[in-house]
Amino acid sequence: MNDVAVITGGAAGIGLQVARRLAADGRGVAILDLDAEKAEAAARDLGDNSKAIGLACDVSDLAAVQAAADRIHAAGWSVSQLVSNAGWGPNRRFLDSSVEEQQRIVDVNFGGALNVCRVFLPDMCSNQYGRIVLVGSDAGRVGTPKEAVYAGTKAALVGFAKSLAVEIARDNVTINVVSPGSTDTEFIRSILTEDQLARRIKGNPSGRLATPDDVAETICFFLGDAASYITGQVLSVNGGATRPG
Repeated sequence: MNDVAVITGGAAGIGLQVARRLAADGRGVAILDLDAEKAEAAARDLGDNSKAIGLACDVSDLAAVQAAADRIHAAGWSVSQLVSNAGWGPNRRFLDSSVEEQQRIVDVNFGGALNVCRVFLPDMCSNQYGRIVLVGSDAGRVGTPKEAVYAGTKAALVGFAKSLAVEIARDNVTINVVSPGSTDTEFIRSILTEDQLARRIKGNPSGRLATPDDVAETICFFLGDAASYITGQVLSVNGGATRPG
């Protein structure tokens, strides 16, 4: 079977940049995204010489993740790399948010990571090789106002990864968390005002937001052979905005 990487939330932003980097290196890529048309378009845009597939998938739905996995396997592909990047959360005070909104954040950000690991990890362990990267957030390491539930789900990823790393290390499977600070994506521009963005830029020692490629490069490091002895770790990519221990 051909070897591919699965990237959730891969049709835009950080996920798309990871897909582009991997495709440029000749790797097969399966882009999973809530928006089917965007996922398919992203896969086409990776180029004629790349092996790529774009699939609609709500990662909060275990059955939907399994259905995506079935299609990937039916195409003759084996998954050895997984980037759990899909995430969501509005910029809203906790007491101003609804219980339904709160649950959706948990289901996508934490439940989604659990679902994709549950579906794709068994083959990695069986094949005695795998690389998993969970995309966290510095909100989960230091806290951010108006992102309480979002930050909580990202903190949960850290505990999950550190614990799972011990369970799967002997299977030659690593799992690490890349923790971006504010990153210049369509998503962040949809939830923050220009004034809020300007304040984040002003407060960053580097004087700018991260680019999706800043974060993608770090993710690809953890996916590569150079990081084969690194597991259960968390690395912030934030320009020095926060310096958690």
